[in-house]
Amino acid sequence: MSEHYEKVKVQLEQMKSPAEDTGAEAEVAPAAALPASASVPASARSARRESSRTSIQPRNRSKSRSKASSRDRNANVKQDSDKSKGSSRVGSDQMLQIKGTGKILQGKAETNGSREEDKAAVGKEGGSKVVQKRRAVTVDTSKAKTSLEALKLSIKQLKWKEFPMGRRSACDIYWHGVSFHDNENIVSGQVNKFPGMIEMLRKINLSRAVRTMQELFPEEYNFYPRSWILPEEYQLFSTQIRLLKDNDSTLKPTFIVKPDSGSQGDGIYLIRDPADLRVFSGSQVKQAVVQEYIQKPLLIDKLKFDIRLYVLVRSLEPLEIYIAKEGLSRFCTEPYQEPCQKNLNHVFMHLTNYSLNVHSGNFVHSDSCNTGSKRTFSSVLYRLASKGVDIKKVWSDIIALVIKTVIALVPELKVFYQADIPPGKPGPTCFQILGFDILLMKNLKPVLLEVNANPSMRIEHEQEVSPGVFEYVPSLVDEEVKVGVIRDTLRLMDPVQRKPHISNLLGEASEEAIVVEAGSDEKAGLVESLPSLCLKQVFPKYMKQFNYLRIVERIADIFLRFLGVKGTMKLGPTGFRTFIRNCKLSNSSFTMASVDILYIDITRRWTGMVPDSREAGMGLQAFVEAFFYLAARRFKALPLREQVLSLLELCESALEGQGHVEKSRPQKQLSSLNPASAHSTAPPTLSSPAPTRRHQDDQADQTPRPSVKANVEC
Repeated sequence: MSEHYEKVKVQLEQMKSPAEDTGAEAEVAPAAALPASASVPASARSARRESSRTSIQPRNRSKSRSKASSRDRNANVKQDSDKSKGSSRVGSDQMLQIKGTGKILQGKAETNGSREEDKAAVGKEGGSKVVQKRRAVTVDTSKAKTSLEALKLSIKQLKWKEFPMGRRSACDIYWHGVSFHDNENIVSGQVNKFPGMIEMLRKINLSRAVRTMQELFPEEYNFYPRSWILPEEYQLFSTQIRLLKDNDSTLKPTFIVKPDSGSQGDGIYLIRDPADLRVFSGSQVKQAVVQEYIQKPLLIDKLKFDIRLYVLVRSLEPLEIYIAKEGLSRFCTEPYQEPCQKNLNHVFMHLTNYSLNVHSGNFVHSDSCNTGSKRTFSSVLYRLASKGVDIKKVWSDIIALVIKTVIALVPELKVFYQADIPPGKPGPTCFQILGFDILLMKNLKPVLLEVNANPSMRIEHEQEVSPGVFEYVPSLVDEEVKVGVIRDTLRLMDPVQRKPHISNLLGEASEEAIVVEAGSDEKAGLVESLPSLCLKQVFPKYMKQFNYLRIVERIADIFLRFLGVKGTMKLGPTGFRTFIRNCKLSNSSFTMASVDILYIDITRRWTGMVPDSREAGMGLQAFVEAFFYLAARRFKALPLREQVLSLLELCESALEGQGHVEKSRPQKQLSSLNPASAHSTAPPTLSSPAPTRRHQDDQADQTPRPSVKANVEC
């Protein structure tokens, strides 16, 4: 036995702690605004990428691939265990004592469970070191679908237990491929989907959510293209475009039409005249969004491209947002020209969707992060940095865009969440990875194209190996980006290490600017043998800069109080009257009869706009419109935002006096800390491209083209 310990001691002294490597790498790494691979030459980045792939070996994932024998897997597990124990050693002069027989601790095999090592945590007892068994985290991957391969690699790196067929006992984490409801009757653990996220990220609902925020904060939400909702706003769209052309005959605007529930570029087309809209498909009315087309995008190698960034919403209450430091840049496969009648149908020139361009004869599959039709975002940043572009400014603008977009989505998501998991009812907690599609304009301003509830996490691509024979082969660029995102999402959601994060509500960042840098707080509680997190927390870290935007969320909190029946998402007439009465909003000039008329008018109109409504009543978006109306009626002399804030304070004070717990009060108090909360009361400027619900008619003569202040050529 003593010889065994002497051998272990010698091996440990020869090992270098992975944590030391991580720390050294963090010291030389640039700010998070410029990921590591974007600040070093391609040769150095390639070398580092090759070394990082030692834990993610590319494999031939065709059906004919062979599986490693169980003996090889057990040997690998034992080697990983030795390395894990070596990395936890503090000093080379201390003996490592293993409680029990001295054998390496391994997890027990479970039915349908992948056998992985039980993590050992070393703690002090009476001056000596004692190894404590760490319960293996269990992950149900039975519904993972196309993200399964990346998820398997992530679980293997974390040494957790996978249950590919599910199990009767509850798992710690359930990984769904489509929606929250992929697995029914989950009463505990964590699910990687929020209820209602798919619905909220459809083109129409996203446009409505952003439009509401544009009414309150037109300058802050000018990153979303000017949009019209079809078919309800078809006449408005036609009238506005006709007036634009009548006022200036040289104007030839281009618009892009996107089906409401479309994905992967399906059904998208460009038009230059409202008469070209395809509103009807047979006898069916097609729900869609028509948007201003960005005619001056940033080009690299004369090609248009967009950015796919992965964003983790860790929780809604309190709100936590993380952004992946690395993303994907997806290129068109035909040199870009400004749209004209001749090239409107050239999808490989105008649409950046990977699912479309992969079928182009010019599509280039590459294992290099710097070339090909799909590259890492950091390679684009490095290219821009070489041209003298302020990359930190680009990143800070993107971070602001992401935070503002999520803030616009949160109110409705809270309603969906409470409908599926009412307070007091057993249920899981939720988190979700979103895919933000962002376009950089020629002046480097980021523009939000769309947000995907189910971004592709596939790490393989289909390749024709011989005529008519296709095979899935590894995509090293996808693997490098997506495996890290999934792995580090799991690390952040680790139920064993995750601690209450209510204390993190007060952000530490400066109020003046977003400081884009890698913080040491991201490494707290992480497994030493793993690389530093590729996910950067941006909220609540920058809460002080953005909390004043959460006005609609406070309205949603009031809405939720008066829903009444658990599981419902619509406010009935009785609940609306109770809201008016409890907030003391009725008087001699606004009687309860007027309240009923207001409820009927707004509810009827929104029912017509949302024909697929699951239940009758007033939804949150309709309630927000009613709230805006009440605010304008009561505080006529103030601009809209101040009207809404004044009514909010009135309602919250009345509800507090009746014993209601005010959850949104910290948000209201913090709003006064930011100078932006006292914006001028001037009407929306031309820099806000999207129309508002109430003032769109007044904007008919405005040119829906963004101004270009600076140009960059690459």
